[in-house]
Amino acid sequence: MVDTASRTTKSEDATTPATVPARPAREDAASPITAPPSRGATAPRIDVESLGRQLLGTWADIRLEARKRAADPKLQRIEGQSKEEHRERVLGQLKILVDQGAVHRAFPTSLGGRDDHGGNIAAFEELVVADPSLQIKSGVQWGLFGAAVLHLGTEYHHETFLPDIMSLKVPGAFAMTETGHGSDVAAIGTTATYDEKKQQFVIDTPFRGAWKDYLGNAAVHGTAAVVFAQLVTKGVNHGVHAFYVPLRNTKGGFLKGIGGEDDGLKGGLNGIDNGRLHFTNVRVPRENLLNRYGSVAEDGTYSSPIASPGRRFFTMLGTLVQGRVSLDGAATAASAMALAIAVTYGNQRRQFNAASDTDEEVLLDYQRHQRRLLPKLATTYAQIFAHDEFLVKFDAVFSGAADTDDDRQDLETIAASLKPLSTWHALETLQEAREACGGAGFLAENRLVGLRQDLDVYVTFEGDNNVLLQLVAKRLLTDFSKQFAKADVGAMARYVVSQTAERAYHGTGLRRLGQNIADLGSTARSVAELRDTDTQRSMLTDRVETMVAEIAGRLREARKLSKIEGAALFNRNQNELIEAARAHAELLQWEAFTRGLERVADADTKQVLTWVRDLFGLGLIEKHAAWYLMNGRLSPKRAQSVSAYIDRLIERLRPHAQDLVDAFGYGPEHLRANIASGAEQERQDEARAYYAARRADGTLPTAEKSKKR
Repeated sequence: MVDTASRTTKSEDATTPATVPARPAREDAASPITAPPSRGATAPRIDVESLGRQLLGTWADIRLEARKRAADPKLQRIEGQSKEEHRERVLGQLKILVDQGAVHRAFPTSLGGRDDHGGNIAAFEELVVADPSLQIKSGVQWGLFGAAVLHLGTEYHHETFLPDIMSLKVPGAFAMTETGHGSDVAAIGTTATYDEKKQQFVIDTPFRGAWKDYLGNAAVHGTAAVVFAQLVTKGVNHGVHAFYVPLRNTKGGFLKGIGGEDDGLKGGLNGIDNGRLHFTNVRVPRENLLNRYGSVAEDGTYSSPIASPGRRFFTMLGTLVQGRVSLDGAATAASAMALAIAVTYGNQRRQFNAASDTDEEVLLDYQRHQRRLLPKLATTYAQIFAHDEFLVKFDAVFSGAADTDDDRQDLETIAASLKPLSTWHALETLQEAREACGGAGFLAENRLVGLRQDLDVYVTFEGDNNVLLQLVAKRLLTDFSKQFAKADVGAMARYVVSQTAERAYHGTGLRRLGQNIADLGSTARSVAELRDTDTQRSMLTDRVETMVAEIAGRLREARKLSKIEGAALFNRNQNELIEAARAHAELLQWEAFTRGLERVADADTKQVLTWVRDLFGLGLIEKHAAWYLMNGRLSPKRAQSVSAYIDRLIERLRPHAQDLVDAFGYGPEHLRANIASGAEQERQDEARAYYAARRADGTLPTAEKSKKR
């Protein structure tokens, strides 16, 4: 589960409070369609500055510093550049980051770093604001290549290789993925065979599918790589290990036995020189094995502090989890920027006369426009709160404050849970925002299409989302089975029954809620229980637990089947496994949002955020209404009431939409979208003033329709 420990905001200077940059000036758009508040009620007002500080999270000052950096035009993308121009610009930007001391935070203090792992990720993921290519290329250099040397190497490797990696004297690649193996790292084909006589490892890619592929820095800039290969010594394959391998000479040519190709133009992230590498009898010294978790003596004897090959493999890969952490944060930031652009534009752009004979309505006054954007805004808020807790957990593990095997497994499970949801959500949000902005959203100058292209690959690198969720599901099944390792069939059957028919149904009152409450004639009253925090938690938890229990019951006999039959049984349940994992991840986000609500001091802000949380929670129930109906958790009437109440929530939130996106803290220098700059408001004001003046002086032509009345 997501870490729930209390925490304080971490700052560079504890005496200086984190502040949200001033919002761009705007005129409050009229809202003639939105229903007025109830008689006698005072509409709440969001404390935008206070909320913005909370959204900055635990490393607030570091985020603000990083956003200030991202606002520098020297670090920002120039639309329309060629692939080659973009690549060279981003390489130059990496040098600027080095000069500014912006990329060494996670490295040891002995080498000029700060041993600040959480703050490093918080700063790094904000680079997506400047250019996703800059974020990912810097991630390749210091978050993958450098981090592999740091976390998989020992003191010798740190002293020998890290200084040049940190200074960018040695740009490097992270050579794990192969053309034939992406997510299945354990099965890669590249080999590193130890030659006892020469005390060297011989690196080979024995067939085309074993070529290292899609590697940042491999096509042009990389002069070395951390190469993952099957370590073979004395005729025994000890599994995947990492090796430091030089790639190019000082003139940029490949070293003997090494070849490669440019991946060429991609669907996005063209500021990164992705390429493929292949190795034929490439020799590296024995010392180039990054041997924190596995060593080879001069005589070829292998040793490891972790006896189990499987556990050793997952421990090695677990040290590189920070890529998934940063993708979760960067994708969430991209969603926030997209919504800031679309909501601002929707509050200014006018179209059609619905409630006035003279003035057109702003787009965000239309219910459909609200339905398109506000639920995604609620999800983005949930992701922000979940990501901060995730980052706190990551920092605790990598700082050593909470670094047990269980802590690392929990961190890996959280990473595999949240990264898929946030990256999928980013693509959906960017596309919806693009469409909500019409033709203007399709212009490159307004950034939505460019961000959508760049973030497309986020859903498949650092682990394909579906594969990651399958890992989560296996962990859920493992935790489930541990509870009943010694249970007989009767005990297991009783547990499954209790899960589906007692604890998660009758025990939480959900049967009474779903079936036995009379329709009271009021949507608000009929879903009163669903607005309750404990009820939402119960319903979301019930879905996860029931799904896992049912799948576990079906898979229980797999151990008695042949390998082929067992694989077929698992495959028949794969889709439901992934859906259970997704439900678990949604629950993590909802829980984090709910904990975030508890820390909101301003009463009005808390009221509005509670509506946002309810929109997220009830939106999940609406999204999965088929499951709740088929499993008897909701009656059809109650399910209809959920959707009706969501419409009410959206109506309540409409007046607060601009404040909610302004609280993200992204100014015009970050968004860099003309349609969110106030230019649209100026155009609309000019047009309205023009028609008003002509009506006033009697020079406005009479419409043909009015003459026929």
